Amino acid sequence: MSDIRNKIDAFVKLGDFLNQFIEIDPVKKENLEHNDLFFDGFKHQLKLANENNSWFTRENLSFALSQWSEALTNENLSQWLSNYVIENVTPKKVAIVMAGNIPLVGFHDFLSVLLSGHSVIAKLSSNDKHLLPFLAKYLEYVNPEFKGKIIFTEEKLEGFDAVIATGSDNTARYFDYYFKSKPNIIRKNRNSVAVLTGNETEEQLEALGEDIFRYYGLGCRNVSKIFVPKGYNFDSFFKAIYSYRNVIDYQKYANNYDYNKAVYLMSLFNILENGFLMLKEDESYVSPIATLFYEEYKSLDSIREKLLQDSDKIQCIVGSGILENEVDFGKTQKPQLHDYADGVDTMDFLLRI
Repeated sequence: MSDIRNKIDAFVKLGDFLNQFIEIDPVKKENLEHNDLFFDGFKHQLKLANENNSWFTRENLSFALSQWSEALTNENLSQWLSNYVIENVTPKKVAIVMAGNIPLVGFHDFLSVLLSGHSVIAKLSSNDKHLLPFLAKYLEYVNPEFKGKIIFTEEKLEGFDAVIATGSDNTARYFDYYFKSKPNIIRKNRNSVAVLTGNETEEQLEALGEDIFRYYGLGCRNVSKIFVPKGYNFDSFFKAIYSYRNVIDYQKYANNYDYNKAVYLMSLFNILENGFLMLKEDESYVSPIATLFYEEYKSLDSIREKLLQDSDKIQCIVGSGILENEVDFGKTQKPQLHDYADGVDTMDFLLRI
């Protein structure tokens, strides 16, 4: 147990380190281990992350770091791991193929592999290659046991015993073939949805804006589609999300808005829009940036059945009193440690390989 205790302590210290960067202008704290060595370096990595991927604005980087800082507490980590028996684990080498759509999106897999007693061979996305190697180096300093157990590679993955790979539906087909002989978790495209009844409060609808606009909608936990009752009036929705109007000030988002609006108008699609978000009636779950798809339903029973049938396409369902596994408004980008991607228990998988 001392081994897992030491690993938990290392991640708690990492959480304390990250807490310095939850504001856009970081404030260096005293009495943090190795802070003199790592503080300025991580500030530079954040700058590089933004320069390499301009979707990674300082605001969204700070948000991602704040979520991990809050998650990496002794209480949270201990409570999460109390559901598992982590002893007598035969160490394996676990390859992780990481996505790069939002900052540190592969960190939960990285955390799970190391806490389960295995080694990491990580293949980073070119869109998010600066943050995790630096944080891994910090972990190695606060707990030397991690040295030699964390490898980052840009080469072909070799010498691994199991794999966790995240990508698009197209890359998933490649992953299925390439990794078929190894224990694996293969993640494909998923999107999140919200089910509205028309009885939502203004506060709930405003919170839904966080689910839609955080990370400019690039995450699988972002709401890309809403289901509404037949004849739904969108006035309350548009009024409630008006506080997010500054999203259009970001040039890349504005470019997507203008482009998609032109495509819709030239195609004679009927759209609703408010100057920073377009609503388009569409059966698909995958909406472009600056667009939210919507679909009408006749009854709550019918929408429950549809969501059950399409569960392999859906990451989160936002609602109030609709389904047992629903997520509260405004909470999709604030998952807990036990909220596993695609509903697949990563830690259980790692303890069985």
